[in-house]
Amino acid sequence: MTVSRIRTALLPPVLAILFAAALCAVALVISGASPLTALGVMIGQVGQGTTAVDIVNSAAIYYFVALAAAIGFQMKLFNIGIEGQYRLAACVAAIVGGLIVLPPVLHTLVIIVVAVLVGAVWAGIPALLKAYRGVSEVISTIMLNAVSLGLIAFLIRPDSFGVLQGNNISTKPIEPSGQFPGVDTGAGTVFGMVFVAVLLGIGYWFLLNRTRFGFELKASGESATAATAGGVDAKRMVIIALVLSGAVAGLAGLPEVLGRDFAYTLTSPQGYGFTGLAVALLGRNHPAGIAFGALLWAFLDKSAIALDNVGVPRDIVLIMQGSVVLSVVVAYEIVRRYELAAEQRRVAAQLRGVPGTENTSATEKEPSA
Repeated sequence: MTVSRIRTALLPPVLAILFAAALCAVALVISGASPLTALGVMIGQVGQGTTAVDIVNSAAIYYFVALAAAIGFQMKLFNIGIEGQYRLAACVAAIVGGLIVLPPVLHTLVIIVVAVLVGAVWAGIPALLKAYRGVSEVISTIMLNAVSLGLIAFLIRPDSFGVLQGNNISTKPIEPSGQFPGVDTGAGTVFGMVFVAVLLGIGYWFLLNRTRFGFELKASGESATAATAGGVDAKRMVIIALVLSGAVAGLAGLPEVLGRDFAYTLTSPQGYGFTGLAVALLGRNHPAGIAFGALLWAFLDKSAIALDNVGVPRDIVLIMQGSVVLSVVVAYEIVRRYELAAEQRRVAAQLRGVPGTENTSATEKEPSA
């Protein structure tokens, strides 16, 4: 990788994080708090209790949703429906997992396959609308988010597949044969799905960089017209990209369903889908960059609890996360324009060094008779 490509890949997120940190520092100073104290207690919180394990587990969930977003971004598609896709997939998978009893491993695999299929099917609706009717995937996926919430509420009603658990409603608990065992570290249990996330990241990198499909996916995202001229079916790529994005999103709810709750409830965590979009932007759709972004986001979420001990409001974390999202987009554009201008200067310098190019340029500038 050339120095220019490394700079283009690393500089924007670094600038975004530094800008967000500086903005938060200013906010803390204005409020009378010490930025260094706040940072110190957040870092110190990592070594307390189960915080480190919680960061890893949350990062795995963010990684799933961010990979789903990144697949869409490769095609310049904004799959904002990841939220509904992963929640509906987790709900249906939990229902199926609670209704059946199979041998270990097979039971777990069935639940995972169901989640992947539900996410893929749900994302297939906006994919078909986009490919054959030109409907914006942003609009259709936002609307389907609302529909998915209604479906979930219907599916886990007591007269459907729901079970009353005190003041909460959940699906029927999944038997131990369907649960995904984790790794007990002594300071908490790392979800088994964390290792699935790692394997998925490797598969994502291989798919994009070592297969013809990955080349066609990126080519279609850069220019659908040029890709079509090269023999790529642009409509087919739109459908595959969104369906694949939905399939990956379907896995995002499983770490908690299979590793902690063993059911889906009305109070199951939400909002991961929108966080995944931010993490994918921060990681610039690269599996390693996304992993860094997921860990950073999880660190900010889980260590923020320590801020109460020094009288710093937790909202400062939200300010930093929001600042990162906004500044990373601006930083990417600034670096892109800088690299483009630098490339133009390099080409111009090379042309000036080629004999005859000056005369050619002068001739082209002369007005025709």
